[in-house]
Amino acid sequence: MRLIFLGDVVGKTGREAVCRELPIMRERYNPDVVVVNGENAAHGFGISLDIYQKLRECGADVVTLGNHAFDQREALVFIEREPNLIRPLNWPAGCPGSGTAMVVTPSGQRVLVMNAMGRVMIEPMLDDPFPAVSRELERCHLARDCDAILLDFHGEASSEKMAMGHFADGRASLVVGTHTHTPTADHQILPGGTAYMTDAGMCGDYDSVIGMDKAEPLQRFQRKLPVEKFKPAEGPATVCGVAVETDDKTGLALKVSPIRIGGRLSQVEIEFW
Repeated sequence: MRLIFLGDVVGKTGREAVCRELPIMRERYNPDVVVVNGENAAHGFGISLDIYQKLRECGADVVTLGNHAFDQREALVFIEREPNLIRPLNWPAGCPGSGTAMVVTPSGQRVLVMNAMGRVMIEPMLDDPFPAVSRELERCHLARDCDAILLDFHGEASSEKMAMGHFADGRASLVVGTHTHTPTADHQILPGGTAYMTDAGMCGDYDSVIGMDKAEPLQRFQRKLPVEKFKPAEGPATVCGVAVETDDKTGLALKVSPIRIGGRLSQVEIEFW
């Protein structure tokens, strides 16, 4: 099975790049499932219904979120009627929406997509993600109850994301980190067969401070005073993510590759498809 995951979409330039490149990727690589993190898609903070629908129309099967999940207040309402828009599953009981989505491909294969959030140096402080993820993995066993499992683990600390990768090793097809907006070079297949990458990077302008226009972050670091609201940088975006090919019998990873298309970063395309 072929899985593609794209990292945090930041603002208008990130949305436009994804909506331009994702249909091309779907045509060229014929992935079975595409997952996109959309938590920064609405001017850098949260997601709107219109943006969610556009991401789905351009080829995203599931859109995941993170700490900015409900910055756009309308998301509290429409997430309830959009099963393919998911927020971290370790949000306390009573939170609108769901932390998982089951995608059935045209060939009848089932892919469980999960979204969880770390607790180290990130707000809001959610429930412990490790038992929450474990409960979902126990409910839906890889190769028995589904054909692939993808976990978007939204976190600040690389150590926590690495720990989650090893925690789910052998039980998931892919564990990929989001939130820090910087693509890491540690894409690998762990000993138990799970593909892993500490951070997929963002779909946004890298002539920025993690996707934001440089002026306000720079003055805040120097003067320790907020002057203006953060706003997304508007230069050419790099579409960043990860691609995984899984074994149809086990659901575990056979191949993994980063994706970097357009913008300022060195380009990496999927070579094994």
